[in-house]
Amino acid sequence: MQRAVIGVALSLVAIGAQATNGYFSHGYGIKAKGQAGAAIAAPQDALTIATNPAGLAGVADGFTLGLDVFVPDREATFTQGRVSTTYDGNGTRVFLVPEAGYSRHVDERLVLGVALYGNGGMNTDYDTNPFGRFGAQGPAGVDFSQAFVSPAVAYQLSDTQTLGLAANLVYQRIELKGIGIFAGFSSAPARVSNVGYDDAVGWGVRVGWTGKFGPHVTLGATWQSKTRMSDFDQYAGLFADQGGFDIPENYGLGIAVAPTPALTLALDWQRILYAGVPSVGNPVDSLFAGVPLGADGGPGFGWDDIDVLKLGVSYAVNDQWTLRGGVSHSDQPIPGSQTFFNTIAPGVVQTHLSLGATRRLGEAGELSLSYVHAFEETVSGSGSIPAAFGGGEVDLGMKQHSLGIAYSRKF
Repeated sequence: MQRAVIGVALSLVAIGAQATNGYFSHGYGIKAKGQAGAAIAAPQDALTIATNPAGLAGVADGFTLGLDVFVPDREATFTQGRVSTTYDGNGTRVFLVPEAGYSRHVDERLVLGVALYGNGGMNTDYDTNPFGRFGAQGPAGVDFSQAFVSPAVAYQLSDTQTLGLAANLVYQRIELKGIGIFAGFSSAPARVSNVGYDDAVGWGVRVGWTGKFGPHVTLGATWQSKTRMSDFDQYAGLFADQGGFDIPENYGLGIAVAPTPALTLALDWQRILYAGVPSVGNPVDSLFAGVPLGADGGPGFGWDDIDVLKLGVSYAVNDQWTLRGGVSHSDQPIPGSQTFFNTIAPGVVQTHLSLGATRRLGEAGELSLSYVHAFEETVSGSGSIPAAFGGGEVDLGMKQHSLGIAYSRKF
């Protein structure tokens, strides 16, 4: 039953796939995205549940419906000997990522809410298979999406201190193709590539706190548990622990300073523990030392844990218009030594520039827009193509654009 319910949510929330800070979204909610995702201490609407559920106490009762149009540009350059070939991974270019949120005060201290959103994901679609030089057949790529359905509660302990809790019900779906060359290194060769879509469900929690310190300063903290997911059985020969693909633990701190009623400056720090999930964090090197794909503690994509800094600003020009902007920067999750296997998952962008605006519509409605540009980033290979495949290097490149729109209405 849980799989069916959350599967419906996937069709509503995670139609597309995205890759920003690793494979996590750089922000949640169109308003928050307009200020670089900085929202731990500066909630904007009910989508604050995805960042810090304690923020529910700071937003008006109402609902938000949004849509993000996400356009990534990804490529891989293989160099062996003196010959370099660049492969375009943009067979699919445009992705739609819906979102929705709802919040309602039960009384002066208790607030309930729910958010539906795409946490992140990854997509590459190589019409010309980069691994074709090694004997791979057909197009290559991955289509990976995550959807969260998160009911939440926030309780004001006092006029200045609030705690929040969200239960994350999660559905994720994946398809990989064109990587059959790795079947010979697998514990289950028939479950590595070209077996169609598979899905998994799981659950976890997010807890948060906000505290007001005087009239101008708000602090926030948030923590999301590692989300234990059921296995991708169809890819038990690819992912470590027979198809395991949990969602990493992550946590963060935030501060919002409002020197005037119209102006808010927000700064967030987030840490994402990619290395704590074997199929994501284990380096692929052990594959060529006799540890097969799919084994307990087996090889993965070799991603490192990352820190993310987000700086955002919001300014109410007048009663009708609010403008936003921001910049964020993350560590690089993919080491140069791991680019070969990450050809299908080149989540290498690090710096985002965001712009946003909200226009009030009548007494209760609002229309919000956001634009996000992830600057082009390249990770150069360093001993990346194994000797078993002739040696050489793979350089990964990516840049991104996204344009979001949301309608909100207060009750």
